Parts: sequence; C-alpha cells; structure tokens
Amino acid sequence: MEFLVASAIGILTAGGLYLTLRLRTFPVILGISLLTYAVNVFLFASGRLTVGAPPILTKGVEVYADPLPQALVLTAIVISFGMTAVVVMIGLGAFLGSDDDHVDDQPESDDAEAEGTS
Repeated sequence: MEFLVASAIGILTAGGLYLTLRLRTFPVILGISLLTYAVNVFLFASGRLTVGAPPILTKGVEVYADPLPQALVLTAIVISFGMTAVVVMIGLGAFLGSDDDHVDDQPESDDAEAEGTS
C-alpha cells in the first residue's frame, strides 16, 4: 500500500513538473494542479495509512488515524480550488489581451526586427 501511494505521489509530481515547464498557459495551470494533488496526497499519507481505524485515540484502540493531516488536506483542497480559479482567470485575461498563450512571450521591438533583416 505504501509503495502504491509513494508511486502515485512520484507520478503526480513528475507530471506536474513536466507540465509546469511547458510554455503554454493551460499546461502550466494543469501542472500546478497536479503538483497540488501530489502535495495533498503526501500530507494525507503522512497521517498514517490505516483502513477502518478511528481518527481519535480511545481506550483499547492501538492503531488510529491522525486527524491533523486530514484537516490540512481539506483546507488545502479549498485553497487550491480558489487559487486555480484565480490563475485561470489571469491566464484567460492574458490570452484575450494578446491573442497568444505563451507564458514567456515578449513583444519584439522595432529595433530588433530592423537588426534581424539587415
């Protein structure tokens, strides 16, 4: 079980980094979302992977799930959803303003064009 979760975190991180390094707006947004999911799974797994265990330590229970990472993940999901909406709106505004979705698109000046043709 631990190997499966660790592999999933690694695959999400690798995919997120690959997409974040792209030069288009939409893959960058998807990459950041995948990195967010990887962090959420990592935080959730840090609270101990147990099946059917109560989240609160009671008398007679030896194995329990830590409720703090669960609360952190729930908060992180809400924050990441809001930030994804903000980034999508910023990317959409940049696309509509320049008719191009390159992340590092720099407008060329007339001097650079004149030097390239002569």
